[in-house]
Amino acid sequence: MILTGPEITREHALGRLALDPFDDEHVQPNSYNLALGPTLIHYTGSVLDTRRENAFEAITIPDEGFVLTPDRIYLGASVEVLGSNHFVPIIRSRSGAARLGVFVHVTADLIDIGSIGQTTFQFHAVEPIRIYAGDRLAQVTFWRTHGKIVLYNGKYQGSKGPQPSQIHRDVQKAPA
Repeated sequence: MILTGPEITREHALGRLALDPFDDEHVQPNSYNLALGPTLIHYTGSVLDTRRENAFEAITIPDEGFVLTPDRIYLGASVEVLGSNHFVPIIRSRSGAARLGVFVHVTADLIDIGSIGQTTFQFHAVEPIRIYAGDRLAQVTFWRTHGKIVLYNGKYQGSKGPQPSQIHRDVQKAPA
């Protein structure tokens, strides 16, 4: 079951979900709008590798904005620290950004219950588009769970700023 905007406001006031800073103007009927922070990162290698750490470059978004180019992944982060030990946050693009061809969360829209931090956006542009720090490009919804809750305690816990992939840390030795 999804929380309505007024219920997001109420649960935030009760301390059952994190949205910091909280702004009543960001509350929507079923979601909360998220703002883009000042930093983007992009990978610098010509081939990305799931078994190794990938080199990347950090970019501070200038006042005149930054142009996302197609066929490249950019990582940004929400200004807001968000999460909950009671609800599952799901990140989506806002419809206005989607109508400009910006994928905000390429495929990983689910945030595990118990994960609290700035969320990393995975930007992909269909065509060149200029974005700015502070743009409200994403929204978060909160969902009630069913069953025993096991809180997230993984490698992205407490994230600040955009986080590059850590999938290489999951590699296990193949069976003999």
